[in-house]
Amino acid sequence: MPKPKIHSKSRGARLKALPWAALAQVAVAVGRRWKSLSEKERARLAELTRESRGRLGNLSAKERGELRKLAGKLDLKGLGRELLPLARGGRAGRRARRHSR
Repeated sequence: MPKPKIHSKSRGARLKALPWAALAQVAVAVGRRWKSLSEKERARLAELTRESRGRLGNLSAKERGELRKLAGKLDLKGLGRELLPLARGGRAGRRARRHSR
């Protein structure tokens, strides 16, 4: 029996499949947290992000600490909890049931 072919969706195909309402919710949630930072903090966070080019190893220990502090102010865990229902397709309250043996 031939194996079924596994096709991975391209980034563009995944983006097209994402409902625009969900994308708008993500933008609002991220924007709300971004605006919770002062203008000076937003500028510094952007500067550190550019400087690091996505790699913490490109920053000094002092800069990494500063980045952690600013990221903590963004409450990224809270953002994840807020966006989790979107990733689950609106099934926020459901949990997998474990059957006792």
